[in-house]
Amino acid sequence: VRLHLRRVIERQLEALRALQRVLVERAGEHVETILPAYTHLQRAQVTSLGQHLLAYFWMLERDVGRFDHARTACLELPLGAGAAVGVNYALDRDAVAAELGFERLTENSLEAVAGRDFALDYLAAAAQLGVHLSRLGAELVLWASAEFGFVRLPDAFSGGSSIMPQKRNPDAGELMRAAAPRLAADLAGLLGVLHGLPLAYNTDLREDKRYLFDAVDCLDGLLPVADGLLRQIEFDQARMAEACDTFLQATDVADYLVARGMPFREAHHLTGALVRACAERGVGLDGLPLEEMRRLSPAFDDDYAAALDPRASLARKALAGGSAPERLREQLARASELLDPAGD
Repeated sequence: VRLHLRRVIERQLEALRALQRVLVERAGEHVETILPAYTHLQRAQVTSLGQHLLAYFWMLERDVGRFDHARTACLELPLGAGAAVGVNYALDRDAVAAELGFERLTENSLEAVAGRDFALDYLAAAAQLGVHLSRLGAELVLWASAEFGFVRLPDAFSGGSSIMPQKRNPDAGELMRAAAPRLAADLAGLLGVLHGLPLAYNTDLREDKRYLFDAVDCLDGLLPVADGLLRQIEFDQARMAEACDTFLQATDVADYLVARGMPFREAHHLTGALVRACAERGVGLDGLPLEEMRRLSPAFDDDYAAALDPRASLARKALAGGSAPERLREQLARASELLDPAGD
């Protein structure tokens, strides 16, 4: 099982790296493509599509580390533990380990027979990866809806309806979303088998294959779907930009007032009053005459309109890790270095 799982993890690590490369490639195409960032599933502030895609790159980078740890856990040789207490034969465990590609020996025969930590490490990594891919799938399901309209899914990763000919269902994203509870259940299943189990061997332990092999099958199917979907998906940049209405620059307006000496608490309150006034009139934050705005505060001036430019708002998020294009290009460079340390 350890030998098999080691090969599985190596294969799936390659698939993870391939998926990361797709994310870097697509993010590089959209460094300055604006769209709303959401909090509470409400439009919040302006970000870039590249920043959004790279968020998943860094999630997957941590998954790579977890799978690499799980692979390392498979490199302990249990042979020689016998049924529970070791064997009576002069077995050269070090020679066997070298022959089979193991890096070290298990230290205790009872634990070697009863332990399944290496399988738990894999299942935990798989469950975390499942959550990450589920979140990506869930967002793509939302973005493909008419209410969002941010993406058009490729035919190969969409489904139709048995009775509604107009339907274009986000099947691939939904299956990505559904993988998370399946993988979490596999982890919980093996934890349940092991908890309270006395040393050393018990027939319960053969159930490890049920959960382990199911998780392997799930990820072997899931990773190529996520890869193909991201390669072929079409992003509607105009629709994304249209969703970045001026209300998303409300925080920038507050910052504009702070730059003119107003405490942020007061600026926040004043901007809220401005938002309410504009909403009551059915206009954006750029819809009130300057004279009326100056009645709210004399801090508003002719340069106020610059605070409402969504691309300028993006550029102002210039701290490390922020959405500004120059910061995103730095992220892309670091991500590319992780994928290709030698620069080949």
